[in-house]
Amino acid sequence: MEQRRRSFLRMVSHELRTPLSTVIVFSEIIASELYGLLGTPEYKEYAEFVRQSGYRLLKLVNQVIEIARLEDGVVDLDLSGEPVGQAIDDIISALKDEIAAREMQIVVEDRDTLPIVRADGRGLRTMLLNLTQNALANSPQGGLISLRCRLGTSGMEIEDRGQGIEPSQLQRLLQPFEQGDEALTRSSAGLGLGLAITQLLARAMNGQLRLRSSVGAGFKAILVLPSA
Repeated sequence: MEQRRRSFLRMVSHELRTPLSTVIVFSEIIASELYGLLGTPEYKEYAEFVRQSGYRLLKLVNQVIEIARLEDGVVDLDLSGEPVGQAIDDIISALKDEIAAREMQIVVEDRDTLPIVRADGRGLRTMLLNLTQNALANSPQGGLISLRCRLGTSGMEIEDRGQGIEPSQLQRLLQPFEQGDEALTRSSAGLGLGLAITQLLARAMNGQLRLRSSVGAGFKAILVLPSA
């Protein structure tokens, strides 16, 4: 039954990709007024809404496919030495617009001494991106996010100053399509796939993901990967 469910999710997700890509492309053409002015400003604004919604849906579809692949063990990882500092720089650059819009501050502790871990380059960036986006989404406007790395058992830590959640809710957040009952997840959109994908990727790389939180004390994600 579980295998049939995952097969169904993969099939539906793949079938959604093509029409979603078409929606995104044509909404971009309209929003940019590529073939001439639209005349009424609202049309351009609505086309931009369609484009943004299309990208959100496409991201969700890709996440569902990724979940199904990881749960089936269908992964193609190239494990090698990956500098953590470079990966962090890449994800901060990718999120610069979102960071600026929320007036957030991201502090990377001991940037020059960050280690090299044994990981898949793309997978490492996906995990760090998911964890940082989670911290951004659940931090107050103008808040602070700390990124640090501890050699040994602690690994990479990404900590926000959000409201936090009850410790009893933490395991639920690692299950696909679960969001928990507290403000941490209810304040953000999505189906709760980022943390689940990160945990599955970490396991595929012989690592693990740990979560720590309590109400009023923020949220900490600890990503542990083998050292290179």
